[in-house]
Amino acid sequence: MSNDDQELGITESKSYSPGDWYAEVVLKAGLADYAPMGGFIVTRPRGYALWEGLQDRLDGWFKETGAQNAYFPALIPESYLERESDIVEGFDPEVAWVTHGGHDELDERLAFRPTSESIITPFMSQWVRSHRDLPLRLNQWCSVIRWEATDTKPFFRTKEFLWQEGHTAHETRDEAWDETMTRLDQYQRVFEEVLAIPVMPGRKPEHDKFPGADTTTTVEALMPDGKSVQGATSHYLGQGFAEAYDLYFTDENEEERVAHTTSWGLSWRALGALIMTHSDEQGFVCPPTLAPEQVVIVPIWQEENREEVLSYAEGIAEDLEDAGVRVELDDRDERNPGFKFNEWELKGVPVRFEIGPHEVEDDEITVVHRPDGENVVEDRAGIAETVQDHFDVVFDKMYEAAEENLEENVREADSRADILGTIGQHGGYVKTAWCGDEDCETEIKDQISAEIVMVPLDRDEEPCGDECSICGDEAEETAYFAKSY
Repeated sequence: MSNDDQELGITESKSYSPGDWYAEVVLKAGLADYAPMGGFIVTRPRGYALWEGLQDRLDGWFKETGAQNAYFPALIPESYLERESDIVEGFDPEVAWVTHGGHDELDERLAFRPTSESIITPFMSQWVRSHRDLPLRLNQWCSVIRWEATDTKPFFRTKEFLWQEGHTAHETRDEAWDETMTRLDQYQRVFEEVLAIPVMPGRKPEHDKFPGADTTTTVEALMPDGKSVQGATSHYLGQGFAEAYDLYFTDENEEERVAHTTSWGLSWRALGALIMTHSDEQGFVCPPTLAPEQVVIVPIWQEENREEVLSYAEGIAEDLEDAGVRVELDDRDERNPGFKFNEWELKGVPVRFEIGPHEVEDDEITVVHRPDGENVVEDRAGIAETVQDHFDVVFDKMYEAAEENLEENVREADSRADILGTIGQHGGYVKTAWCGDEDCETEIKDQISAEIVMVPLDRDEEPCGDECSICGDEAEETAYFAKSY
């Protein structure tokens, strides 16, 4: 084996050392590198292309449902942050502070945004005067810094990360709640229709909701190693933020009222979930919906038929490009076909076309699927339409594998020992009756580092048992325990 082949290969096991395997896939697939400062990463073009694809989809859906993009400063005055006490308390350990500008000490410390409620809401209060100004829906694509990450895992956990954060103001609680659920539905849609990952929607328990929020809703995705990922959150903030930042409006009767607000966000943690869920020991696996190259064409020639094979391959590439397919023709002389196969598998291209003299002679194409290596021979005619069917098949294969993992790893437990044993042996989600007391969660967390990742969205839903599985008191709701990223 050549040194090049060794550099291309994934040496870690997804089953036995998922953390090391994940890091190796990210690095060798060209998605990111580690920055010189601990806790930060450099996003490479292939990794950023994934983020752009996700951003394009979500941004379009946001705009279709009334949100407008804006941009607010990255630095927030300390006095603004302090106006909402829950924000200060909730984020204080994670805030990065700017204390000097050049050589001069600042009169007031500036926080690099850990989230932007405290800078966006004050401006919303200036822009809203009457009920005619509502609803107001803003969104920004930006980075935030939270100084809490010690063990860097690219995309999953870094001190700086990219995300979007939406902020809205409404006349009534019902309108704000509908907004909250609209965004949660869009997050579920982007996971299931773009990332090929099924998710479970729910809400966070009271002790784990967003600081200052009335209700925090979430979509949770189960990774193959049995851990849960909080995919995105949508918060009904109630009126607390509006009161803190003077977000009032006059209603139809000319009476002053307090607005109801929401915030909602998805970060590039979604890309971490994508990589962890679908990739394998050969490298990155990417759905056609997001892949920077949906098809790679690998021509296979001998010297005597080189021109003929390349001409045939170029014609196919042109047809695909004209149809809007993202295609790469790998006609490098210095690499053999086997090396190219391995390299493009490592990079996650979902569909490969192999074209040799036999395909040219028969006016055909050998089509290979990245997730499982299945190959099919297709007619050259109409390939730009035919390949769309292959994209659908590849996407369905990826989704079904993730769905099977989820369905097989939601288990019920009715005792403390059962919760601990099930998570310890199998991982995944453990569904159990819970009294609502945080101390019961702490008991499990201290034993096995698992926590309540969500409870049902419907507060009126009957718990799955009469008694709390941990303390024996009357159950208030159903809790889903899991280890999480």
